[in-house]
Amino acid sequence: MTDLELTLIGIGTGNPEHLTLQAIRAMNAQDLILIPQKGAGKDDLAGLRRSICDEVLTNEAVQIVGFDLPVRDPAIEDYRARVDHWHDAIADAWRAAMAQHPTARRVALLVWGDPSLYDSTLRIAARLDPAPRMTVIPGITSLQGLTASHAIPLNEIGAPFLVTTGRQLRDHGWPEGVDTLVIMLDGDCAFQTLEPAGVTIWWGAYVGMAEEIIRHGPLAEVAEDIIATRAAARAAHGWIMDIYLLRRG
Repeated sequence: MTDLELTLIGIGTGNPEHLTLQAIRAMNAQDLILIPQKGAGKDDLAGLRRSICDEVLTNEAVQIVGFDLPVRDPAIEDYRARVDHWHDAIADAWRAAMAQHPTARRVALLVWGDPSLYDSTLRIAARLDPAPRMTVIPGITSLQGLTASHAIPLNEIGAPFLVTTGRQLRDHGWPEGVDTLVIMLDGDCAFQTLEPAGVTIWWGAYVGMAEEIIRHGPLAEVAEDIIATRAAARAAHGWIMDIYLLRRG
């Protein structure tokens, strides 16, 4: 354990109004905020993080520093091994960025959504040695943003729901014992693999942001529109974050 305090701050889905008062106070209490950069043509997310800082930081002593985010090595065929290697590289990038500012004892990362839901920032932080003191500030998730934008409840009365990934849906189909699914991290529109009869979809991209796009309807009727809309949005922005809820009637 060192005297370094690492704070992971959930910032919601890109809308500065999603920040909690706790998050704003934490941002203003830092010596250093690290901003990941994905390279030319892919820096919208870095720009959004910086614009959030511009809007809420009142402490001029807080330094904002970018670092180049490593990419996954496509030569590593095993998925988990590829992710582990990537996380090791990201932890190394954090160390290098912090080493450039050795007097910074309070360091933060701004985490899209919430650090606990389909985000690996906590797992990457666990790779730091010696281990820093950790503080986690929760944030609004894209799941909450999706249900708010569609004005729907997440669960049926007294019924369970399952949050999973596009990969799991594609490889294993609809899980047994649950009629409501929330699908995250789906780059290939895995809903195409389902028998659409009786299934309703609520889909959203950039939920909570000015660029928000939402679609809703019977899966059989709106699937093609969602696929085309998603492709056009990704081409226009250079990136996309989307999420959807599926419910069997």
